[in-house]
Amino acid sequence: MARFESLNQYSEFADFVKRKARYVLAARNRHFLDAVIETSTRRKRTIERGTKLWRAQKDCLFERESIRDDDDNEIDFIETPVPHPPDRMLPLADRAWEGRVNPKGIPCLYLAVDMNTAMAEVQPWIGSYVSVATFVMLRDLNVVDCSAIGKLDARKLDLLGGFSEPTPSELEEWVWESISRAFSQPVTRADDVADYAPTRVLAEAFRSAGHDGIVYGSKLGKGNNVAVFDLGAAELSSRHVFQVESVDLKFSYKANPTFAGSGPDEDQNSEDYPPGY
Repeated sequence: MARFESLNQYSEFADFVKRKARYVLAARNRHFLDAVIETSTRRKRTIERGTKLWRAQKDCLFERESIRDDDDNEIDFIETPVPHPPDRMLPLADRAWEGRVNPKGIPCLYLAVDMNTAMAEVQPWIGSYVSVATFVMLRDLNVVDCSAIGKLDARKLDLLGGFSEPTPSELEEWVWESISRAFSQPVTRADDVADYAPTRVLAEAFRSAGHDGIVYGSKLGKGNNVAVFDLGAAELSSRHVFQVESVDLKFSYKANPTFAGSGPDEDQNSEDYPPGY
């Protein structure tokens, strides 16, 4: 029976495939993948045939709509936003950018469980348009649920400090929490694509084990995302266009402020600190 060996085994695996090798793995990392696949059976979920999921793409098209007088003469026109055509809402079958699940050239269908999460994942800005497509699953899909976060909060300090040995079940929860966090990290094309090599290796391992896709959390929306390996497993049923009205950003204070002056009389406890910190 494959077992995880340490709390930081995912981070060791991730560092190896990002900076050393990802096509031929060292024995320890092969054992790690074996443990991931074996324990993934406890995270197997079914997305039933007929389930609706959503996919978003930035921007939209515009159609010219004439304004006519009583004699049917065009006196003006307006441009009406319409969603992208179906072929724009589907991944290309023979090419693909690298993502958190797919390597370059091997596409998968990125979806979300609700429209808002799908739109949040493309990271639009205020005033911009977003095209959204509804997809219907054509068959039952067996997926690995990587969205759940473990329940080790009360034990984390002890485990991190080395004050106690984790049980096998705690090791499993900890590693899968690391996997969950890795899949939920937002992806942009400006990022170092090697940062997403670990999740792509995991995705290929899930696919080779017979899974149809992956469910993972979103740090941009409130729902979950679904990556489906087979592009033919879903059918586009409708398209919509939305305009972004607001974006809710939240910030956490990570460091003390740096001041221009360095003299002893510099007031460093004033309004320079943000309120609430």
